Amino acid sequence: MSYTGPGFDPPQPRRSRRGPLTVALAALVPGALLGWAVYAAVGGSGGDEVSAGASASASGTPTAGTSPSAGADDTKPGASASAKSPSAPAGSAALKGKVVVIDPGHNPGNFRHTADINRQVDIGTNRKECDTTGTATNDGYAEAEFTLDVAHRMRTLLERQGATVKLTQDADRPFGPCVDERARIGNEAKADAVVSIHADGSGTGNRGFHVILPGAVHSGAADTRAIVEPSGDLGERIAGDFVRVTGSAPSNYIGDGTGLVTREDLGGLNLSTVPKVFIECGNMRDSKDAALLTSGAWRQKAAQGISDGIVGFLRG
Repeated sequence: MSYTGPGFDPPQPRRSRRGPLTVALAALVPGALLGWAVYAAVGGSGGDEVSAGASASASGTPTAGTSPSAGADDTKPGASASAKSPSAPAGSAALKGKVVVIDPGHNPGNFRHTADINRQVDIGTNRKECDTTGTATNDGYAEAEFTLDVAHRMRTLLERQGATVKLTQDADRPFGPCVDERARIGNEAKADAVVSIHADGSGTGNRGFHVILPGAVHSGAADTRAIVEPSGDLGERIAGDFVRVTGSAPSNYIGDGTGLVTREDLGGLNLSTVPKVFIECGNMRDSKDAALLTSGAWRQKAAQGISDGIVGFLRG
C-alpha cells in the first residue's frame, strides 16, 4: 500500500504502544530473532527510522496482467513453507466455527476506474477516497496482484484447518470495494479476525515489513475502542510469525524496529468492529524487497507466516 496514493495520507504514527509492543513481540517469538539475524547477514538493512512521509518518495503504476519477472509459480498456493509451522495438521478442524476475512488490498482493475475510486467515502473521522490503485515494482508487478496471490495462499492454508474464509474481493468486480465496504464485509461476517494484505511503495533502501494496528478512535461512525486490544494481540502474533517463517526483518523506516505501527487515519481500521490489522509485507520499490515479493516461494512463506499468526490468535 503506497502512502502516496489518495486516501492514505502519511501522518506520523502514534507511538503510545511502542514499548509494550516491543516487549510483547520479543516474548511471543524468541526464535524470530534468529530469522531476523539471518536476514541481516544476507543483506537486510538496518538504519534509523524516518517519518512515514519517507514512503512517499516513489510510487508505482500497476499494469494490467503483469506477472512477477521471476519465480511466479515456483511454489503453488497451499504448499508447505520451509519453516516449521505451529499450526494444526492439514485437514484438521482446529479452526472449525472460526471466520477469517482476508482483505486483498486494492483491485487489479482500479486503475481503469479512477473516477470511481476517487469518490469520497465516510471513514468516521473524516472523508477520504474510496480506494487507490496501489503501487508496483519497478518492473510493473502490481501490488493488487501480489495481494490477491498471498490471499489465495492464505485461504488454502486456513481452510485446511477448518476455518471459514472470505475475501473482500477476488478480482471478481471491476474495482474496489471502497474502504468503508471492506470494513463492512468483515463486520457483517462477524469475523473472528480480519487481515488486510498490502505491500508498500517507499523509497529505495527502505526495507522490511510492518503491521498496522488500529488506534483508539471514537468519532462519527468510527469506534475502535473495543477492538484495539485484540487487534494488538493479532498484529503482534502476525509480526512474530512473519519474522520466523520468512526471515524478513521489521521495517527499517517506520515502527522503530518493532514491525508494529498504530494509525488512526485508515478507514478500513476505523470502521471495523472486529479485530483487524493491515500488513505491509515489504517495499515494492526497493530492488531487494521486490525480489522477494515477486518470488512465489517467498509469497508462500509470507502466507504461512500471516496464517500462523492468525491461527495463534484464534487458538489463544
